[in-house]
Amino acid sequence: MLQTLLNNSQMSFSRMIEGIVPTGDGFYCILNPRLKGYGVILGMNFIYFTEHIVERRVGFLGIKVAVHTGEVYPFTDILGHTNYIGDGLNDCARYLQIKNVTASALITSIPAFESFEKFLSSHPDFEELVIQRELKRSSLHEFEDKHGKIRAAYLVWLRRSGVINPPNINFNSLLK
Repeated sequence: MLQTLLNNSQMSFSRMIEGIVPTGDGFYCILNPRLKGYGVILGMNFIYFTEHIVERRVGFLGIKVAVHTGEVYPFTDILGHTNYIGDGLNDCARYLQIKNVTASALITSIPAFESFEKFLSSHPDFEELVIQRELKRSSLHEFEDKHGKIRAAYLVWLRRSGVINPPNINFNSLLK
């Protein structure tokens, strides 16, 4: 799926994704910091691609995607592979605990949605595209996670779904 996105974007996998952390029944996708804010769009792409799987697989209802921004730290695990730890991953997992959300849902934390809005303001072509695709955002959902912490998130979707390729970013420029 990621390769499909990258084929038209003139971007290599390693420039877009810093890491993939498998979890058994899912995974964390750690974006290059230059793509901060694109995670919401990437999540909508994941939903779009899995909807095609749902059509062909009996019993597969889809996926829930959570998007959050936070600190992550790479380390080498006992098998010699790069892995990641940090509150960014732990907090992201808590957003999947929101109740009464069906499969094929994108849940985004407030910080992630704010990063998305900043991304759109600095990439007007993407802002126009999500307007054309009829981006929708729910009201704020508050819920208590398994540790008793109150969290808040939005559900985000496109009424007219489809693939949205990553931006062509000059990775040699300074991080903003």
